[in-house]
Amino acid sequence: MDRSDDRLLAWADQIIRNTWRGSRVARSALLRGDLSTRRFWRITVDGGSAPSSAILVDLGPDELPGYVRALRLVCEPLTEPPWLTVHRFLTTLGVPVPALYATDRQHRAMLIEDVGETSLVDAVRRQPSETAELYRLAVDLLLVFHVKGTRALPANLLPATIAYDERLFRWEFKEFLELGCATLGADASALLPELDALAGELGRLPRVFSHRDFHGQNLFVTRHTPAATLRVLDFQDALMAPAAQDLAVLLTTRDMAATMSPALEQRLLDFYYAGLTRLGAVTLRAEAFSRSYHLCVLQHAIKMMGRFLMFERSGKSGYAIFVPRAVDQARRILGGPCATGFPALARAFDASQPESR
Repeated sequence: MDRSDDRLLAWADQIIRNTWRGSRVARSALLRGDLSTRRFWRITVDGGSAPSSAILVDLGPDELPGYVRALRLVCEPLTEPPWLTVHRFLTTLGVPVPALYATDRQHRAMLIEDVGETSLVDAVRRQPSETAELYRLAVDLLLVFHVKGTRALPANLLPATIAYDERLFRWEFKEFLELGCATLGADASALLPELDALAGELGRLPRVFSHRDFHGQNLFVTRHTPAATLRVLDFQDALMAPAAQDLAVLLTTRDMAATMSPALEQRLLDFYYAGLTRLGAVTLRAEAFSRSYHLCVLQHAIKMMGRFLMFERSGKSGYAIFVPRAVDQARRILGGPCATGFPALARAFDASQPESR
């Protein structure tokens, strides 16, 4: 542990002592992060009226994700970290986000509520019989983002100023073009026109207030009563995106095929679309919405195939296992109605044979 870590932990201890009389930090444990530059500690608290634990967050060096900086989508510097901006807005919507106990701009640190250790993915692995119900809860939360959030979003709030548009969709293919094509044995120049067409079609879709990274490792299950509730994390990259993008991430990312059967996937899509209809928020007819979803799944699978390969090349181990699963998702979509618009991609993915298959 270096001196900066010591300073962060000392800051957290002081906050806890000042906020909850008689409380103090008993111990801390660095948590395994995913791909962010942020770091997290679970702080165990003794004494007083403080919660038994809290999460200390080191916000890291960057306010904005790499794609925002690369494409210059936002003018910096920001007045506050995006986590705080989006957290405040989500709280007004009634989205179940962690409570914010304290923040310090100088330390680039936050102390927030500990929502537990059971992600949505963990919960359905332990109790597969609950998969449908828990994912319906997640879809209900997406309706809050997409309908209530879109209607209430101030035009000058940070997420309203960032669009998941054609340029961003195209930019996300760069790792695939650099690494994925070689893995497939495909000519990148032959696939580029279809990737451009895919980005263009997605960029023309109506946009809603979107979480952007709405997958089962960013949703945590709590059970204060017999009924489960979900808590939402990692919302700081919220932006305006096609509604189907969040659904594609939720239902197909990483190894979701082991959990999400095609029948359940379709039932959840129908449940979402019925919710849009009930709330008077339909912007695409059912057939067009279905196509938007399948194209979002295709784009996400292609993007993540390249990204997982890039992670492994840069020394971030544990992601190679997801490469053939991303290939499978792309192949599945390209084997359906979308294939007529993307023949070169269909041939490239159909010819590939991932080692895990």
